[in-house]
Amino acid sequence: MYLLGYDIGSSSVKASLVNAETGKCVSSAFFPKAEAAIMAIKPGWAEQNPESWWENLKLSTQAVMAESGVNAGEIKAIGISYQMHGLVCVDKNQKVLRPSIIWCDSRAVPYGQKAFESLGEERCLSHLLNSPGNFTASKLAWVKEHEPAIYENIHKIMLPGDYIAMKLSGKICTTVEGLSEGIFWDFRNNCVADFLMDFYGIDQSLLADVKSTFSEQGRVNALAAKELGLREGIPITYRAGDQPNNALSLNVFNPGEIASTAGTSGVVYGVNGAVNYDPKSRVNTFAHVNHTDKETRLGVLLCINGTGILNSWVRRNIAPEGISYNEMNVLASQVPIGSAGLSVLPFGNGAERMLENKEINCSIRGLNFNLHNKQHIVRAAQEGIVFSFKYGIDIMEEMGIPVQKIHAGHANMFLSSVFRDTLAGVTGAVIELYDTDGSVGAAKGAGIGAGIYKDHNEAFATLEKLDVIEPNQAKRQEYLDAYECWKHRLEKSMAK
Repeated sequence: MYLLGYDIGSSSVKASLVNAETGKCVSSAFFPKAEAAIMAIKPGWAEQNPESWWENLKLSTQAVMAESGVNAGEIKAIGISYQMHGLVCVDKNQKVLRPSIIWCDSRAVPYGQKAFESLGEERCLSHLLNSPGNFTASKLAWVKEHEPAIYENIHKIMLPGDYIAMKLSGKICTTVEGLSEGIFWDFRNNCVADFLMDFYGIDQSLLADVKSTFSEQGRVNALAAKELGLREGIPITYRAGDQPNNALSLNVFNPGEIASTAGTSGVVYGVNGAVNYDPKSRVNTFAHVNHTDKETRLGVLLCINGTGILNSWVRRNIAPEGISYNEMNVLASQVPIGSAGLSVLPFGNGAERMLENKEINCSIRGLNFNLHNKQHIVRAAQEGIVFSFKYGIDIMEEMGIPVQKIHAGHANMFLSSVFRDTLAGVTGAVIELYDTDGSVGAAKGAGIGAGIYKDHNEAFATLEKLDVIEPNQAKRQEYLDAYECWKHRLEKSMAK
């Protein structure tokens, strides 16, 4: 008995086949092998053709089936994880009307800001838990104004995962989690946010029918089965955006539990058990995968743009030529906590929502030509990334999320002992590292939705824990002192 999980990213589409009994991934594949193209016709735009996601999904599916040798009849359920906040528009024949406006496209920012100001900040935050910002609803408002002929032909709008489910089954539906990430959901009234839809002049009929995150959301039809090499009738029983799904993959379901990633950008995702929001809108709040109107489970999402991209920049431009990331970590470990007074503000990858959308750029503070060298810069960069996480975690704790344990995949910045020890030391949290990824998580989510697992504890009982990092209490004050120095320099920079 097997489960099939898909992760629809902006760089690739990954498929994983998981043995439901053992919980082990038996085969995985991703396409394209080079990073998928993003179309940017104008500055700040970012689009992809949804058809390309489907083509790459076909290639990934065919690869895992061929490699595993599993009989397609043994696949019992399918789960989908997907890049969040994208907009897909289809007509009555389920034909895509225009390229998808994806998560990193910023053209809708003025629309969201106008709605935020016109409707009132308190009203938006108390009902939507976010500013309408640059999310899917605002992107649709842009299409309505600038492409009226396309808008008039829209039968349904979807998120990327909804589109993939439609291609698999021919059925169009979505979830409350999906509607909330598009800023279509009113948490106070537990319904579609009609006041925002009315402001934008958008008819609610354009939204798909709502299904539970863990439920049957369609079945593989004959056409998709033929294209993919699967059997007709496999149920689709789970879908979620990539960050809620990453939390699910790390078995993060309950209030106070935290999931984190630290790739090119960094994410800290915490579960809140009460409807709450940040009055400065520095973090985003969406329905978590297990949120219901009877049991509040909200995912509070902190995103930091300048994470692994800073470490990569240091490797290319400052560290000794040809050095590996592992060798950089060794260099960083040779410098004491606090990098002898050197601080790096890691915000060189655009405006940071956590900093109230300020774009302060990356800077090095406290540099002494007689004291500091490459090793200090390498460590200070990693510490600066961690301290930006801590700055955001403080916001989350203000919202009522106690951060005591952080779950993360054993990848990217979490491979660095300096990064891990600093994060544990400055937050006081225990860090647990696991062997998992989004497509494997989506497969297990499908197992929950299909009733193969009775709950998430059973689904993730076989999740492999690779390491546990306890905070070093003897050095806790050193980490906190270094953070306070960094924070003081950040606040001076923001005050300019």
